[in-house]
Amino acid sequence: MEIPESAVADQASTYADEEILAALVSQYAGTLYRVAFSVLRNPSDAEDAVQEAFMRVLRHRDTLAEVRDQRVWLIRIVWNIVLDRKRRAKTRPETDDVAELARVLPSGGLSAEARAAAAQHHAHVLACVEKLPAKERQVLMLSAFEELNSVEIATVLGITESGVRSRLFRARNLMAGLLHHERK
Repeated sequence: MEIPESAVADQASTYADEEILAALVSQYAGTLYRVAFSVLRNPSDAEDAVQEAFMRVLRHRDTLAEVRDQRVWLIRIVWNIVLDRKRRAKTRPETDDVAELARVLPSGGLSAEARAAAAQHHAHVLACVEKLPAKERQVLMLSAFEELNSVEIATVLGITESGVRSRLFRARNLMAGLLHHERK
């Protein structure tokens, strides 16, 4: 019995799609989790949002070749998912505990003492970030933690690049004031 060429081609295509998706998960899962967590403030909800984002990628894998910047595209997908979830579940306050985000920030290669000081500093900075208005906090999180540029942030948030720069300017000024005020 001979296997039709179309079946072999379909199987090869499926294998290639699985390889691409595995590479995307490996490379971007942590970034997408941080983005999701920054909005949802719940580890399991953030994990669910990331999983849903990759499920959407799997459903629309035929458009992967058309994507110019996979990182921004994936962040946009997860951003839309978490905002939809946030709108549907308006029961959580916006100023949840930031201890989980402080826990996932990197601190490798430091002594125990330096790690403890770094953790305290991270927690302090994140507490100040939590005090920012939502729009400024979103832009600052995407810029500082996800290292997106203003064009990428504008794409993710669906606003103009000048709007991003204005919000980022206000966020940085507010952060400087909060950090300076709390030192006194």
